[in-house]
Amino acid sequence: MTNNVCGTSRIVGCRFTLSVMSDDFVRVILSAIEETDTSKVWKQTDDVSTCIRGRESHVFDVVKAIYVAAAKTGKHVVLNGTFSIGCPGDSEGDVYMTEDDVVLNEEKARDTTFEVSTQFALYPMNTPTYMDIIADQVNVAKEHGTLTGGVHYATRLDGEVRDVFQTLQESFHNAQEQASHVVMTVNVSANSPSKKAN
Repeated sequence: MTNNVCGTSRIVGCRFTLSVMSDDFVRVILSAIEETDTSKVWKQTDDVSTCIRGRESHVFDVVKAIYVAAAKTGKHVVLNGTFSIGCPGDSEGDVYMTEDDVVLNEEKARDTTFEVSTQFALYPMNTPTYMDIIADQVNVAKEHGTLTGGVHYATRLDGEVRDVFQTLQESFHNAQEQASHVVMTVNVSANSPSKKAN
């Protein structure tokens, strides 16, 4: 049984699902995962989702690389994911916390550019000042030029895929300075045939 105290492990996890609006979705998803170097993270894929765990820099590097590899096909691809740090009892795979800070996929993805539409929600747990923490990270999105507005239960980001992922990672990282357990949900969409919502 897990207690109700936020964890002290600084391992970051992300469980995500890629949805590819195409008949060859299996090939696109598996190719994207295979194309990405995941040697510095703990990874497990099942019939519903993929879980990546390790140091924050490598988790974001891998998730972004998998998404870029899938979306660069030009197909409509949506990533729905949950990032977490400080979860009670979260220690499996913490051997990857000894990895260095050199990310493995950034250079390969650097030349691939496309626009994404994103909604994200930040949840600083077990702190009475959670609204202040969230507001501070919305200001981070303003500084990056990716903030395009609020929607019910989320904040809207639009922009180049690298800029949006940088906003997400920085917001997630900053929130940890004031809350030991932080959860962030993201929905990232590229190549959608429908018009952006206002």
